Amino acid sequence: MPFVLLVGAFTLYPIGASLVYTLFQWNGVGSPDHYVGLANFRQVVHDGVFWRSFGHTFLYAAVVVPVQLALALVLAVVLNNKRLRFSTFYRSVFFLPAVMSPAIIAVIFQLLLSNFGDSINTRLIRAHVIDHQVDWLGDPHSVMWVVIGIGIWNTLGYNLVYFLAGLQSIPEELYEAASLDGAGAWSKFWHVTLPGLREVGLMILFLAVLGSLQVFDLVQVLTGGGPYYASSVVNTYIYQQAFGGGLSAGGAGITVQPNVGFASAAAFFYGLILMVITVAQALLLRRVRASRNAARGVREGD
Repeated sequence: MPFVLLVGAFTLYPIGASLVYTLFQWNGVGSPDHYVGLANFRQVVHDGVFWRSFGHTFLYAAVVVPVQLALALVLAVVLNNKRLRFSTFYRSVFFLPAVMSPAIIAVIFQLLLSNFGDSINTRLIRAHVIDHQVDWLGDPHSVMWVVIGIGIWNTLGYNLVYFLAGLQSIPEELYEAASLDGAGAWSKFWHVTLPGLREVGLMILFLAVLGSLQVFDLVQVLTGGGPYYASSVVNTYIYQQAFGGGLSAGGAGITVQPNVGFASAAAFFYGLILMVITVAQALLLRRVRASRNAARGVREGD
């Protein structure tokens, strides 16, 4: 009963209330009384800034997920080697960024990437890598790639731990049998490790995709979606539409007036897109499991 009450109060009720708010134009003060029907949804569909934020979100996921999973898998294979000394220490080092708050990480990188003090710019100039100060977070052409790089570093540890757990579930006898057959390191990885991680790897992929598509606090604190919406993602766009402010324009002098109804409509619209992606992933996972069970049945029959 306590669990049901908490879920109802903090999950189900806000969802239902937000769905009602989508039908109103409301700034969050008082009670919503300006009924607009489905106008908020039509405005979302025709809003170029929303689709630009949508594109940034999928760019973030399209780069972060494959790079991060590849790095996590390679590191997991290396750290899973029993002959590696201090492997526990290395695991802790790689996992440490994942336990830090993205907001704190964003503040730290704001200072590191600034143009004053002992910043990254200063050290790169001393090393003769660059010859002038670079505005990493103020350049519309580079800011999104800076966010992507920080995002990869921030959440790499989660996928590393998942892959380590998956590697430890592969029977050691399979590697011993492969060694007796004369298989080398690459053959073992290709014919034993990857097939053994297939189902676990799909779950890791699904979690990584959904997590990347819901990026918010890192971008909100680091850039606020600026400059000129160059790093705006869907969740920062929704936040700024709900609470207003000028951060979404990156200091361009554009002020967003709060509209909880429009923000709720954007959230539901994006939620439907994520739901479709989730269902597609679940169907793919079921298909992989079915094919794997069928293959097991054939081997047992033989």
